[in-house]
Amino acid sequence: MGIKIFFRTVFFLLTLFVIIYVAIQNTQRITFYFPLLLDKKGVEAEAPIIFFAIFAVGVFGGTLLNAGGGGKKGGGDSGRKK
Repeated sequence: MGIKIFFRTVFFLLTLFVIIYVAIQNTQRITFYFPLLLDKKGVEAEAPIIFFAIFAVGVFGGTLLNAGGGGKKGGGDSGRKK
């Protein structure tokens, strides 16, 4: 395992811990407003559900941004005729 992967894993686990800790401390119902995607009345749910949903969207977005970077890059004289 590379050091880069290790630090990414540690950072991911620390972020997950913060989300879980906040969710444990805030158990009341909240109303979440996001006028760009939701209607103006918002979504009312338990706080841990909303925290998890926001975290999941962030993880999914980060995965999409980091995916696909492992392919071979063309270069040099590999495709040219001499």
